[in-house]
Amino acid sequence: QVQLVESGGGLVQSGESLRLSCATSGFTFSSYFMRWYRQAPGKERELVAFIPTTGGNINYAESVKGRFTSSRDNAKATVYLHMNSLKPEDTAVYYCNTQSGIVNYWGQGTQVTVSS
Repeated sequence: QVQLVESGGGLVQSGESLRLSCATSGFTFSSYFMRWYRQAPGKERELVAFIPTTGGNINYAESVKGRFTSSRDNAKATVYLHMNSLKPEDTAVYYCNTQSGIVNYWGQGTQVTVSS
């Protein structure tokens, strides 16, 4: 069945970098767009990036544009989020997501904490 597993989170200092991975299985990965979301405690869930099936023309939230880069490897059924110049406001649980019709699928999330 559909499975999304995020990894790569951790504790870093402001200005440092992390790379998150989302390994998927149970569906035809190359036929589905992917999303990265993040959510901090007490805050709304925020769309971070939208990755088309081909990996081209990726859309980013204004808050991360120029600092974050996403990519996908269809052969490995994995999507990545390269996070550079991290700020304390980037602290959140990061989730990958895809959608089939009205059904959304989510990973368990990975915690990113950025200290100042």
